[in-house]
Amino acid sequence: MQTKLRIAIQKSGRLNEGSIQLLKECGVKIYNGKNQLKAEAKKFPLEVFYLRNGDIPKYLEDGVADIAILGENTVIESQKNVQVLKKLGFSKCRLSLAVPKDVEYSGLEYFNGKKLATSYPNSLQTFLKDNNIKADIHLIKGSVEIAPNIGLADGICDLVSSGNTLFINNLKEVQIMMKSEAVLVASPKISEEAQTILDKLIFRMNAVMKGKQNKYILLNAPNDKVQAIANILPGMKSPTIVPLVEEGWSSLHSVITEDDFWEIIDQLKVAGAQGILVTPIEKMVL
Repeated sequence: MQTKLRIAIQKSGRLNEGSIQLLKECGVKIYNGKNQLKAEAKKFPLEVFYLRNGDIPKYLEDGVADIAILGENTVIESQKNVQVLKKLGFSKCRLSLAVPKDVEYSGLEYFNGKKLATSYPNSLQTFLKDNNIKADIHLIKGSVEIAPNIGLADGICDLVSSGNTLFINNLKEVQIMMKSEAVLVASPKISEEAQTILDKLIFRMNAVMKGKQNKYILLNAPNDKVQAIANILPGMKSPTIVPLVEEGWSSLHSVITEDDFWEIIDQLKVAGAQGILVTPIEKMVL
């Protein structure tokens, strides 16, 4: 019987959508029926478990699943024996403290002696202890934002993405405790056979993520400007230079990072580049 890599992902929500999309970009397509909690991939030895987000760390620790895609905040909150392998760059958010909009907030000392509602008691307790703040923690499962409005708490600790939910509930974000994004996590009990499959999957993930971080650029330049432009466009090793039909001109092909994109474009124009074409890269294998 062929070994299959068992991956746990969120049953529904943004993490589910991002996880399925990443696997698809890695050539791993999942076929499952409506409300099916287990499915298999086509053309890749992988089995998917659709689970409740908060339960996944325990499944990993126990070896029921080999790997998972989770929010970094969930991994930290769970305090389970699992290994974070890599950050995946989507589902970015932050775990923050928030108070009613009309509160005159002067700093963390405001929370001394106050009541805080949260679904992340472990993370909150650690943060308060590290900052020498003594506050009462009230554990709430879901709808944390309503706590100050009904007199249950003076503030909250919750995940924040756009901040719209806080605004709607008359709250304001006052302190970021940690930043979080989707991460690939592994079980301490993963087998050698499953690890071999995982290595292949990580190779594909790296290629996809590297592609998203870079752009492919093509441009034309007079030959007497080529060297100066090539110095701006080192590429992975060096730019590709191809003579054009029009005598005295060449085309340069290279790769630039997303972070440096606009700065490099400005430099290229000053150096004499013309007809600049920039396209996304689907995958990038180094």
